[in-house]
Amino acid sequence: MKKQGVIAAGHEQTAHAAAVVLDAGGNAFDAVLAALLAASVAEPVLASLGGGGFLLARPAGEKPVLYDFFAQTPKSRRHDDESELRPIIADFGEAQQEFHIGMASMATPGVVKGLFGAHADLGRMPMSTIVEPARKLATDGVVLNSLQAYIFTIVEKIFTSNDDCLAIFGSHENPGQLLGDGEVLKNPEYADVLDVLSREGEGLFYRGEIAQTIADDSRTGGGHLGLEDLSGYELIRRNPLQLSHGGFGLLTNPPPSTGGLLIAFALGLLGDGGLGQHVFASPSHVGMLANVLDLTNEARMDSGLTDGDVSQAADKLLSKQFQDLYRDRVSGHPRARRGTTHISVIDGDGNAAALTVSNGEGSAYIVPGTGVMINNMLGEEDINPLGLGQWPQDIRMSSMMSPSLLLAPDGGITALGSGGSNRIRSAVLQVVLNLTDFKMGLEQAVESPRLHMEGGLLSIEDGFPDESIATLGAQFPDNKVWSERNLFFGGVHAVRYDEKTRALEGFGDSRRGGVSIKV
Repeated sequence: MKKQGVIAAGHEQTAHAAAVVLDAGGNAFDAVLAALLAASVAEPVLASLGGGGFLLARPAGEKPVLYDFFAQTPKSRRHDDESELRPIIADFGEAQQEFHIGMASMATPGVVKGLFGAHADLGRMPMSTIVEPARKLATDGVVLNSLQAYIFTIVEKIFTSNDDCLAIFGSHENPGQLLGDGEVLKNPEYADVLDVLSREGEGLFYRGEIAQTIADDSRTGGGHLGLEDLSGYELIRRNPLQLSHGGFGLLTNPPPSTGGLLIAFALGLLGDGGLGQHVFASPSHVGMLANVLDLTNEARMDSGLTDGDVSQAADKLLSKQFQDLYRDRVSGHPRARRGTTHISVIDGDGNAAALTVSNGEGSAYIVPGTGVMINNMLGEEDINPLGLGQWPQDIRMSSMMSPSLLLAPDGGITALGSGGSNRIRSAVLQVVLNLTDFKMGLEQAVESPRLHMEGGLLSIEDGFPDESIATLGAQFPDNKVWSERNLFFGGVHAVRYDEKTRALEGFGDSRRGGVSIKV
């Protein structure tokens, strides 16, 4: 029986896959998993079976659960002179960031484990139905849109670094270059893998032929991943971090991930009064918001969060005593920045799913015969606070990913989250504040301009009034005013369900090609 629902995602085909499964009678969880698989075709830099992520799920009338299927560090680490890790520069146009790729950048992937574990707990439709939209898309092909073509330019040095990458992502019109806007991307080997996985289950990826291939290539190619890492990987079910702000409840990603913690700290600084006493985008609003972002970065350092001891730092960040040290400075004067995508689905029964997934930028290693690129999480400085090559062995890696559920006083629920590396926490925080403090509608809350503070540099998105930009410039001389909206500032895809009227709405962030489909 067809089920009503609403989807917000970063690509039309990603959202369409979810809609197909809802239309076939699946629930929100079936739909979000179908969308995840389709995103690996339609948004290939941002999503992959070789990556990791988080699903925040709230079955209607039941306790919410956070599915942690993010990357795990390997059980052993090779010496630097034996490992293959090389730097590349990702070019955002108005900003650059260094990442590292190669076999030694690969952490144990969790997407396949998360897919099957969440489906076993929450799914209604058979796995063959869930994989079908993505399988068909990979076979028939997807027309590359302008945003995905732009993302290819950011990571061009990764995806053109070897023949295996070019065989899938290379341009048909300009050999040696990546696919351009309007060209068709097909991945028939990925389609075949989905078909086999739907019949054989996750064992193929973690213990079977695919696992053996990854382990063999890692051993001979300078990587850390071994067969024991793949066979030992486990899905973790966690209780979400629960917060309150301005009469709203917020459920988000708990430790050891850090994005939810930093959102919680920022909301704690603002208190229930929040930003509601200011006019949106006014000098007083942006000044206070920038101070909160700056102080949150300072607290991130002072708490020890960047030293790798997330548990101890979490207790400190969430304590009233620690927050009090910063709260008085919110209204005063302050001291004189990858590849992720998000999918939100709510169905007509009120089941809510918020899923954020990442492949990093990709390691440039494609598992032969699968069309699947493995992540480069060990090559990202953002999530390796002790330094590249210094990661603790066999631990679940931390992440800024913050899939969230916002619970309104009237019983409504909003599922939201963002891509955007370190900008995730800023993007989700500002959309939450737009909904709670400024009482914006979903579209306005998502589309309004944003700020981001990182490493002492305040990034100011296009769209703020000149007077407010001048105020920010005076408070934060080290700033960058962007000339246009950009995916650098994240991509928040959100859906909302009114439990009283059963009304559904959604909106996808235009910064990252967002779309929303209502079934």
